[in-house]
This record gives sequence, structure tokens and C-alpha cells, in this order.
Amino acid sequence: MYNNAIVNDSNNQANKTSALNANAGVFSSNEDLAAVCKKIRRDIVTMIAKAGSGHPGGSLSAVEIVVALYWKVLRHKPADPVWKDRDRFILSKGHAVPVLYAALAEQGYFPLKELDTLRKIDSFLQGHADHCCTPGIEMSSGSLGQGLSFSVGTALAGRLDKASWRVYALLSDGECEEGQTWEAAMSAGMFKLDNLTAIVDKNGIQLSGFTKDIMNSDPLTKKFESFGWNVIEIDGHDLTQVLDALKKAQTVKGQPTVIIARTVKGKGVSFMENNVEFHGKAPNAEQLEKALKELA
Repeated sequence: MYNNAIVNDSNNQANKTSALNANAGVFSSNEDLAAVCKKIRRDIVTMIAKAGSGHPGGSLSAVEIVVALYWKVLRHKPADPVWKDRDRFILSKGHAVPVLYAALAEQGYFPLKELDTLRKIDSFLQGHADHCCTPGIEMSSGSLGQGLSFSVGTALAGRLDKASWRVYALLSDGECEEGQTWEAAMSAGMFKLDNLTAIVDKNGIQLSGFTKDIMNSDPLTKKFESFGWNVIEIDGHDLTQVLDALKKAQTVKGQPTVIIARTVKGKGVSFMENNVEFHGKAPNAEQLEKALKELA
């Protein structure tokens, strides 16, 4: 399991402008979420540049989604990462874990200084999400296409336990090319898992090119609807739309909900936006300086 000494470090940089509601376990933040998103983006490009490797594009495209969840929607307690009544967030697109590490650090799950150890030997912040080492990580991921299956099983377990917590799964559009994703989608629809919300980060780019050229999975809306899902389509960088969609999903009964979020790979950094090269490439020192100026 993860190192409790690190989690309980007296230097832990908990988010000082967020107040934890001890009863509900929900972060209620007075922060400007747009400003939080910029801070998360700075964390992402900085940690990846220091590591010399990583996946900036898909991390940057998911920022508004992750911020909306961790700052306004999820029931969670950074001081108690395995709190039994927490909502479960499953990062299926595990290569984009820098966005999750940044959010967890900013929320106080571990000290912000640990972000500088990304991908280092003996660091608990590895290049893909690791449930065994990192507080706040629900599933070890990296092999794409498995997260929705895991989420379906988790949602079924919650139902069996008559639990009130919900399951949120963040998928890439690239992994919607994989058969296992659709087996899971079929199962969720059949079992009417209304405690499950999936979010597809539809940024249109995967490892080696544009998804439409490699294996076009459109029309995603009609596909999910045919499997019995409630579908909401949004601009994944519009925080109002993201929050509204997540709230609507909580009210849907008798079927799971998928939010198809149209996003931009590398969002917020001009030379990374819609650039296949930065799917899995770290910025150099000069590029980092330029990115941080744009994110100031």
C-alpha cells in the first residue's frame, strides 16, 4: 500500500482555499475554477518536463473534467483516501494520470512537492496510475480499454451493498475502439447501472494520429444509446456545461449515463493543441518556459 508517512507529511500542501465538509465529505470550493484549471495545467507541464517523459496532450484535455469532479462533485476526503462512503473515480486512460496527480496534490492527498518525483525510481507517482502505491487512485491503469469494465464491477458492488456512493469513469476516445469497452457498455446498460457515469474525453487524437483516420468510432452517441445509456454531449472545456452534465447524470434513473466531452488535445498550450507529437512527449526547457507564460 502507499506510504502513510508521505500522506501524513506535516508539509502536506492541502488546498487552503477549499473547505472540507466533514459530514458530507465533499470539497466545497470558493475558488475560481478557471484559475484552478490553469494551476493544474501548470502542474502538468512542469512535472512532465522535469520527468523528461510523459503524456501532456491527454492530461491537458481532461483538466476541466477532473477539476469539476474533485472541486464540486465527488464525495471524497483527502485525509482518508479509503473512506468507505467516497465516490469512486476510475481513470481508465491511465497515461493521462498527471492531471489526476495534480488534482490529488492540490486537494491535499499528498504534498505538492511530490509532483517533482513523477516517473522517478522509488516515486509513488509512476507514469501510469498505481492503486497499490498512490493515495486516491482507485485502479491501476495503463492498458487501455479496461477501465469501464472495472467501473461496471464497482457499480454492481455498490448496488449489492446498497451504498449511496457513485462511480465515475474517465475514458479516452481512442479506447472506444477496443471491444472490451463495448462489452462493458453492454453490461452497464443491461444491469441499468444508474450509479455509473462515464465521461469520454473526445479529443480526437491517439498515439499515432487522429482517431477518425485510425479507427473512427463515431457516431458515439448512437452507439451508447443503442446499448441503453443516457447520453449527454458537451464542450468539455466549458466548466458550466461539465458541471451541469455531471449534476444531470445524478438524477437519471434506470440507466447509466455517458458524457461525451468534446475536447482539444493539449488544451491551453498553443504548440501542443491538436498536435499528435505531444500525445506522449515531454516539453523541453524552452517549450516549458513558453507553456508556463501562456498559462500564467
